[in-house]
This record gives sequence, C-alpha cells and structure tokens, in this order.
Amino acid sequence: MSYRATLDFLLYDWLAADTLVARERFADHSRETFDSVLDTCERLARDKFAPFNRRADTEEPWFDGQKVHLPESSHAAAAAYAETGMLAAAQDYEVGGMQLPCVVQMAANSFFSKAGIGVGGAAMLTSGNANLLMVHGTRLQQEVFARNEFAGRFSGTMCLSEPQAGSSLSDITTRATPDGTDFERDPLGPRYRLRGNKMWISNGEHELTENIVHLVLAKIPGPDGRLIPGTRGISLFIVPKWLVDTQGQLTGERNDVALAGLNHKLGYRGIPNTLLNFGEGRFPVRPESADGSTGAGAIGYLVGRPHEGLACMFHMMNEARIAVGLGATMLGYAGYEASLDYAKARPQGRPVGPGGKDPTAPQVPIIRHADVKRMLLAQKAYCEGALALELYCARLVDELRTGPAEGAADVALLLDVLTPVAKSWPSEWCLEANSLAIQVHGGYGYTRDFPVEQYWRDNRLNMIHEGTHGIQALDLLGRKVVMQGGRGLELVVARMRESADRARAVPALERHAAALDDAVRQLVAATRAAWATGVPDEALANATPYLQAFGHVAIAWMWLNVAIRSAALLDGATDADADARRGRLAACAYFFAYELPRIGAWLGVVASRDATCRTMQESWF
Repeated sequence: MSYRATLDFLLYDWLAADTLVARERFADHSRETFDSVLDTCERLARDKFAPFNRRADTEEPWFDGQKVHLPESSHAAAAAYAETGMLAAAQDYEVGGMQLPCVVQMAANSFFSKAGIGVGGAAMLTSGNANLLMVHGTRLQQEVFARNEFAGRFSGTMCLSEPQAGSSLSDITTRATPDGTDFERDPLGPRYRLRGNKMWISNGEHELTENIVHLVLAKIPGPDGRLIPGTRGISLFIVPKWLVDTQGQLTGERNDVALAGLNHKLGYRGIPNTLLNFGEGRFPVRPESADGSTGAGAIGYLVGRPHEGLACMFHMMNEARIAVGLGATMLGYAGYEASLDYAKARPQGRPVGPGGKDPTAPQVPIIRHADVKRMLLAQKAYCEGALALELYCARLVDELRTGPAEGAADVALLLDVLTPVAKSWPSEWCLEANSLAIQVHGGYGYTRDFPVEQYWRDNRLNMIHEGTHGIQALDLLGRKVVMQGGRGLELVVARMRESADRARAVPALERHAAALDDAVRQLVAATRAAWATGVPDEALANATPYLQAFGHVAIAWMWLNVAIRSAALLDGATDADADARRGRLAACAYFFAYELPRIGAWLGVVASRDATCRTMQESWF
C-alpha cells in the first residue's frame, strides 16, 4: 500500500476534504486541483529532496567567518519549493496564495518531511513567520516582509530562547529600547534597538534567500529602566538581517545581527541551528534619530502592541507545533516504509511447523515471522494513527476559518486542547517507530548502510523543540483541559463518545467501541482526581503520564474513526483496496489490543497524585 494511497484515503474517504470546495473560499478548486498540488509536491519531494537527504546529513552547515555554507542541493531544493507557491498555499490570492484548505496544504507538505526533512531549509518557519505577520502585522509589514517570505525572496525565523533562560521565556533579558524621539514615525512600525542573545535559532544564518526576517521576543524597559518581570513585559519585533526600504528592497546596510556560533546536532543536520547576538556592535547601524543619540543595537520594528508579544508569537508557535507533529509522523513513516521493504526482501530463518523447524527447508522472508509482523504493525499503528490526528487538526483549522460562525468557538477550543497532543504524541511514538525500524533491520539498521538510523536521529529532536514534552504536558493538564471550566475536555470527550456510538453499529468494532468508552471514562476520572485538591503542584507532578494517556486515547479515537470508514468501504472493494482496508482494520485492532491498555498505569499515578517524583530530594540522587 503506497503512502499516497493512504493519504488519499484519509483526505477524501475519511475527512471528505473534497467537499470543502462547496465553500466560497475554495470555490475555484476541485478534487482535481487538490490532486494536482499533491502530484506536484510528491514529484518534487522525490526528485529534489529524497536523493539528497543523506548529503544534508553528512555535509553539515559550516561557517567560514563570513557566511554559512550549505550543499548546493539544499539551495536547489529551497528554490524549487518556493517556485511551487507552497509557502503561501493557504493564503489569499491577493498575496500570491492559492487559497488551499489547510488540510490539503498539510498533506502536500508531508511529502517533503518524509523525503528529506533537513533538505532545502525550514519552510515551516518561513510560512509560519509570514502567517503571523498577516494576522498581527501592519499592512506595510505584511507587504514588505510577509509577501516577500511567501514569494521565497526572504526566509523567516522565530527567536525565543536565550542561553540563560532556555524554555523559561519569562526570564529572557533581550532588551528593546525606543530608537530616539522619532521612533513612532517609521513607516515600517515603531522602531526599537535590540540588544541580547538568542539560542537554538533554526536557519538563523544562511545564504538560501536574499534576506532573513527574525521575529524576536524582547522586553521594553519600564520608566525606571528595569525590565518587567515575567511574561507580561514581552514584546515582539521584526529584526531583518538586511535593512530594507518600504518597497521591500535591500538598502545594502547590514543590521546588527551576528552569528555567534553553530550548534552541532545529533540529527536534523541539514538545517543550520544558530546562536545569534543582537546589537553586539559587529555590524553597527548608523543612528536614525534626529539628535543622533541612539545607534547601538539591532533595529527592530514592533509587531502589535507593546507587552503583547507572547500572545502574537503563540500564533506561530501553535502552527509550528502541529507542523512538528507532522514532521515526526513522516520521519516515522519513512522508517516504516524502509523496514517493510527490508522485511519483505530479507530471507532469514524458517517457520515453526507442527513438528518444529525443518532445517532443510528454504529460508523465508522475515516478514513471515510473528514478531517482525508485531514490529511492523506497531509502526503502522503509530504512524498512520498520528497522520490521522495531524490531518484531523488541519481539518479543524479549515472548519474554524470557513465553517459556520455559530460553531467556531467550540472548534477553536477543540483545536486548543488537541494541539499539545498533536505535537507531542507523534514526537514520542513515531520516534519509537523509528527504533522498531532499526530493530527490523537488525545489525544493518545500526549502520549507515541503511537510512533508518538517520531517521531516528532526525526524529529525536521533535520531543525537544517548539516546546519540550514536559512543557506540552503542563500545558495540557495545567491549562487546556481545565480552561473554561473544562469545556474543551467536554468537547473532546463528546466527539470520542459519538465515534464509539457509531462503531457499535459495526459488529467487528463493538469491542473497540466499548474499550474507547472505558478509556474515556478513565481519562475524565483521572483529570478530576488530579485537580481534586486544587493544588497545582500535586496535580501537575504527573503531567507527562497524563499527556501519554491522553495521546493514546486520542489515537485510539482516530483509529476507530478510520476503522468505521474502512469497514464501510470494504464491501465491493477491489483486491488492492480490500487489502489496504483490512490492513487498517488490523492496525486498529493492534492499537486497541497492545497500546490502549497502557493508559491504566499512566492514569493511575495521575489519579492518585503520586508524590514519588514531586517529593524526591536532590541529595537522594
């Protein structure tokens, strides 16, 4: 069963993406135009990305003191991707977009993540950067920066973390001060001077595009010159690598943004990861104020209102989190495909018959051994289940943007609750799929003769960036499931129970429906028990097991929905289609038999507010 066939099933047979053309925004499209986009991206990923995935891994970015070098294949891939228009795929025609549904855009981008996630630059960041500006930027900021990012002339980053603060954004110290008395009158926005250091900036320095648009979180000092503690004082700024005029043309003057170093990573090596210094004086920018009193620091233009930068940045962060989940899914899927091919071709061992093994019989492909089937089934269940979740979330985005207004608030809340799960579950379990892919290959999987070791290394990043696993867990249990009096959790639970009710009408799925109902009951009870005392320290000590359990219940829900549709289409299917649908039903059965029972142990420590980790003393280690 090809990946494209799986994608088509999820898009059209399950999520009915082709029915979106009945909505005004997508009226110019059809199933044929959607397929054309998918065909183009599949072909480009195959021709420009996949052949150079290993090169991007082995030829790491390097800095010669003046610029960062990347393989020529990365330059060619970045240019080819920009030419497709996919950077602005979901945007309005007026800004060069295609007005594609988000779910189709995500499906199309999945080909690139699977073919070479480190090849051709981080398009996800550029698109997310520009999308943020289209919501929170001024009209001129959109024209000058966002539109040039959509066109591929500029690329974009997000600059949040600092060496001394890491994920604790409340502790950032990058400072932004008004650039003289005329700072409010700059047509590109209120102009500030930024000084500070940022860490873990993907694509922070390169030559893939004419310019790099950094979105930087910094604090504006109060009247006493001190920074406001916590996140309240954080503002957001556009800090371009090269200064531009109001037409988006480079002025030739370099902004004071300097590369401090490259991080040398376990995987994901094709994308340079940088430390950046803002305003250190390496590229001093001439004073712009009337009295010439200021001039130290990188020039940045305020986005939105002062002290509301984190709220603006969450627009990009949430988009990036779903994209990270998709990337993790596709790396897992690439490993699954590689190990499936290997298992079909590798002869080893003999089946056990009624009288034991016959040493004179020919060896059989390892896919005939039950334990290899177990490992392949696990990978299929993880990766296709995760893909269903990512596309479901993208479909919610389309519903939020173009669906009935009266249901928009509930859709937004549902998406809020699912976002930390969509980021974290694939990052953990599709990484496990990559580990199983190595195991299927045996000793060969641990060598560079096969690609599965690189997929594991590349995927290991996804539990860390765009909010670590632990942070997503705290967000889910500490905020998402309790906000609005638990309304978001109620919405998820209602949809899960509705799926279970539909599955009861399918004899083969009755047992799974009952299991999902019981899992939902356990999840709701554990959520209430965790917060029974109202003490956050007690409730959140076991947030990560809660995230794991919530994710497993969510994936079981996805698989049950997929199984309902597969069962409905099984009658009258051709041989190939029938095999694919039976394969999905088997993967669903695997997940309910082998995976869903795990939630009991995870939710047990949540419900009891187990204190083992919380009360462990530093000296006892």
